[in-house]
Amino acid sequence: MTETAPTLAASTRTRPATTYDCILLAGFGGPEGQDDVIPFLRNVTAGRGVPDERLEEVSHHYRHFGGVSPINQQNRDLKAALEGEIASRGLGLPVYWGNRFWAPYFADALRELHADGHRKVLVLVTTAFSSYSGCRAYREDLATALDEAGLTGELELDKVRQYFDHPGFVEPNVDAVRGGLRELAAAGKGEAPHVMFATHSIPSSAADASGPRETLPDGTPVPAGGGEEWHAGGGWYAAQQRAVSALIMERVADEFPDVPWSLVYQSRSGDPSVPWLEPDINLAIEALPESVTGLVVSPVGFVSDHMEVAWDLDNEALETAEGRGLPMVRVPTVGVDPAFVSGLIDLVEERHMTSEGDVPRARPALTDIGPWQDVCPTDCCLGRTAKPTIASAG
Repeated sequence: MTETAPTLAASTRTRPATTYDCILLAGFGGPEGQDDVIPFLRNVTAGRGVPDERLEEVSHHYRHFGGVSPINQQNRDLKAALEGEIASRGLGLPVYWGNRFWAPYFADALRELHADGHRKVLVLVTTAFSSYSGCRAYREDLATALDEAGLTGELELDKVRQYFDHPGFVEPNVDAVRGGLRELAAAGKGEAPHVMFATHSIPSSAADASGPRETLPDGTPVPAGGGEEWHAGGGWYAAQQRAVSALIMERVADEFPDVPWSLVYQSRSGDPSVPWLEPDINLAIEALPESVTGLVVSPVGFVSDHMEVAWDLDNEALETAEGRGLPMVRVPTVGVDPAFVSGLIDLVEERHMTSEGDVPRARPALTDIGPWQDVCPTDCCLGRTAKPTIASAG
């Protein structure tokens, strides 16, 4: 299975390099004990009118792990790895950490870095792909946090581009898939493998709105109102995922040629009557041909082995595969792989001037889509209503 990657509109926006004072690592956040689970879920679902009784029903995967999400420790590990890479390059940029939904919150991180004397902040978001929840929501929440902290006008916040096809993200995923296929082969189950690339499902309407509004993923102009062909393609979110998955399979084809693969979705939630991206990974596993001898699952849509990987893949998807008698290997996310950490700091150096005479850095991208934009159009990945954001053309 091969696909041609779409291209981004010629009007992709870049921002000249500047001198930043510090980096903010922007995470999602997660509970750190049983008493945190419901308050955390209240934060995530705020404004949706979800009662605590319903939240308790959906809290079982956190309860299973003692109420502790692995995501916070993973971000602590990533922060430490980034600090080590920065020190090795002599960049002198301190790294702060803040979350959308749990401590340390964005507003607290902004107060801390401001108190330390910093004014120009470059944000690293722990999501690689473009969507409302993966990019714009972070930019909105950072704008809200500036107001909450009383720092609007006091701090300048930019963010690095989405890095779905940056070598630092792609290459560790190539190594992981290759390693998974080798593991199946070593177990005598590699005769007819299948690779599934798993990513978070999102509402079809959010997928439709993902990315800039200027072109369809095939490069043609967006029709008035969006158009069914745009909606059916899943917007830029799905296009980016397909392009990177195809690229990974091309890279492993020297050792594992002609391995079939598919892009599948996981972790959907909310009103079951609302359309979300499909197919669900469990249904996709059940639909695999009987001839498949082994399954490799790559959580390409995520950057760390957090709860939705640990529960939805390592428990639910594995149970589905075992129910079919199908050997399954779930390969790791990029985590703190040295290539990923180095790639994130490469992205920082694209934007950060270390001296007045600096020249623009290269902007590597391994698909025809990228390199992605530094500055988002005002309607990029637009949610239900337009809200103030950081790092926007507006």
